[in-house]
Amino acid sequence: MIADVVPLASTTLGEAAEAFLARRDLDADTIRSYDQTLRRLCRELGDTVPLAQVTAEQAAGVFAAAWDGAAARTWNRHRSALRSFTAWAAGPGRGWVTTDLAGLIERRPEQRDRTRAVDRHIVTALLDRRDVALREKTLRRLLYESAARADEVLALNIEELDLDNKRGRITGKGGTVRWIHWQSGTARLLPRLISGRTSGPLFLADRRPAPARTPAAADLCPHTGRGRLSYERAEYLFKQDTKQHDPRRRGFTLHQLRHSRLTHLAEDGWSAPMLMALSGHENIRSLAIYTNVSTEAVGAALAKQDPGRRHR
Repeated sequence: MIADVVPLASTTLGEAAEAFLARRDLDADTIRSYDQTLRRLCRELGDTVPLAQVTAEQAAGVFAAAWDGAAARTWNRHRSALRSFTAWAAGPGRGWVTTDLAGLIERRPEQRDRTRAVDRHIVTALLDRRDVALREKTLRRLLYESAARADEVLALNIEELDLDNKRGRITGKGGTVRWIHWQSGTARLLPRLISGRTSGPLFLADRRPAPARTPAAADLCPHTGRGRLSYERAEYLFKQDTKQHDPRRRGFTLHQLRHSRLTHLAEDGWSAPMLMALSGHENIRSLAIYTNVSTEAVGAALAKQDPGRRHR
């Protein structure tokens, strides 16, 4: 039992889920992830069922039906979302649930994937392709050069760019405001992408939104009337464009550009403080998973410093 108060029987699963996702302390990526879990739970059990009547057995049944064949990381992500929802719903002032709905859902062991970084020669080939639209070319090069999170870059507005100093002001995790930096490749593309616009989203959707789906004013371009490019659309296009380069034929993710950049810089000898300053990591342990230096890089570094090689 995780709370001693009597739950409000009138609070439904759908109402609780909606209130949970409306919290101001959740960022866009977290809301998107949690929404997937709770939407499936509502669909299987019903929006109108009182949350107090939902059992751990029912939640475990939904998980088994929906994600039993999914990767361990996916399973654990949904499990974590359900645990967060349960803890919040049982919290002070609510007491809508007295049972840990994730209590029967065991965490699955994850195998660390040490091949997530894309070979630097493949990255160079991807970024230099001439058959890619300007928007995608700019986004992908900016993501790699800056090692920034994709959602942070997609949230950039034109007025937040400092083109002369090759940097942009973003709001990162926890509401922290910081600068991301890029190099000459991105610097050459940005003026073409902006094309005279002075404000609004940097990366725009392909067309104007339908009247029924008009986004918030902050996500609309005042010059073109088009909305901000979504993470989902940008990710889809990148996966489609990179399937031929991916040994698994699934296509690469936008996050792999960040992962690859940090790995390549670590192989080039960047210190941990410099990598943290570039990527926005505040904990060196969080950074460690991005800097698995390849066997080839270790061999090359040793060969370069081999005393016998220098004498020859």
